[in-house]
Amino acid sequence: MSGPITRGVLFVHSAPRALSPHVEWATASVLGGRPSFDWTDQPAAPGAKRAELSWTGPVGTGARLTSALRGWDHLRYEVTEEATSVSDGSRWSHTPALGIFHAQTDRVGNVVVPEDRIRAALVHESDPRALSEALDLALGQAWDDELEPFRYAGAGAPVRWLHRVG
Repeated sequence: MSGPITRGVLFVHSAPRALSPHVEWATASVLGGRPSFDWTDQPAAPGAKRAELSWTGPVGTGARLTSALRGWDHLRYEVTEEATSVSDGSRWSHTPALGIFHAQTDRVGNVVVPEDRIRAALVHESDPRALSEALDLALGQAWDDELEPFRYAGAGAPVRWLHRVG
């Protein structure tokens, strides 16, 4: 691996059982080797599976993972990529109904809204509802709302402890 190295997590919130091997194959094509997924039942979607995978790779791996998983209609997932000394962090969220949302994140995972998005939202300063909708869009609120039940349903899933280096 050349260039700055980062790490992140792939959260597969729900995948039909038949799609699980395809998710593993797509992930392996990006990460190399054979990633180890521990699939568990997803209570929020009976018949679906969920899994989490921690990864390490060059900056941009999160975008490549997201692209590799794009296009499967029944898949809900999120990919995070930590910030480095030379790159911002990122979070990608995907739902079948909404598609992909991408946000830049800071070192602790907060969404960072670029000033142009804020300026575009402020065009609606005289209409509080439109202003709120524009800011919700910039923050990816619709994606969070749709994914939240799947996140909570995974609360009983196996925990992988990560350590912070540096």
